[in-house]
Amino acid sequence: MNKRDTLLALFALGAAPFAVHAQQAQKVYRIGVLSLLIPLARNSPMSAPLRELGYEEGRNLEVDYKYAEGKEDRLAGLARDLVAGKPDLIIAISNPEILAAKRATTTIPIIMVYALAPVESGLIASLARPGGNITGMSVEEVEISGKKLELLRDAVPRIARVVILWNPERPGMEAYRPAAERAAKAMGIRLTELSARNLEEIEHAFTVIAQDRPDALMVASWGAFFTHRARIIEFAARQRLPAMYSGGRYYAAEGGLMSYSFDSRGFPQRIAAMADHILKGAKPADIPVEQPTQFEIVINLKTAKALGLAIPQSVLLRATEVIE
Repeated sequence: MNKRDTLLALFALGAAPFAVHAQQAQKVYRIGVLSLLIPLARNSPMSAPLRELGYEEGRNLEVDYKYAEGKEDRLAGLARDLVAGKPDLIIAISNPEILAAKRATTTIPIIMVYALAPVESGLIASLARPGGNITGMSVEEVEISGKKLELLRDAVPRIARVVILWNPERPGMEAYRPAAERAAKAMGIRLTELSARNLEEIEHAFTVIAQDRPDALMVASWGAFFTHRARIIEFAARQRLPAMYSGGRYYAAEGGLMSYSFDSRGFPQRIAAMADHILKGAKPADIPVEQPTQFEIVINLKTAKALGLAIPQSVLLRATEVIE
């Protein structure tokens, strides 16, 4: 080895520790994501807002996605797997995932994305001061259940009997029934409840509804309903049944009569901001749980015409979007 090669070798050996130190100086944050029904991946809605805040997968961020493929009994094990990886925080999509994460850890911060009645469900102590290791977003489906029924009645004044399709076993839904019943009683509407957790039970509900012939249908928010929304929309059309849907504008955009739900388009930015605060040292117990401030009413006039309905102008003026 000549002098030049020797100097280069010595330089490389001497520089190696400095290179390692430089690599270690860039902290890599770890986030776990737990989802029951939404198969999130690297192109998830939260990727872009996290990147804007300086967190990028492959550089200073690792994300461990756990997807239960709709099987709720898998959530506990997936939550334990996430906790075993010692992430800096866990993002849990809805109540079943939040509850599984809560049971798996009392120390790792958890951010809720679509929490239904989180106080009533025992997930947090209060919206202002959640306490423990959980914060995030609370969706007010329970609070607006009466407004959805009222809007449906205003759009179709003749209705007297309404069937609600829901999953009462979904954590947080226990508060839904009394809210809907109070609104129905005030309007003189008779409610019938049908529960469904999967496609088989949805199909059974179709049979019951076809035999019972209610005046209208309300569909609560549930992942299985969203997954099989095309079947539900087609059934309502076939039965000439006016229907109000929860879970986003997709229902009305794809042929349902009406949808009324919170506007979740700003959720990824809010979740990313909370994650940023926590990764920088903030405690979830001190971060107030946020609630949606914008709601969407979407009405499909083409569907209304097919059902022989003339939606009153007063209802159309309340709509965020009218599909013609």
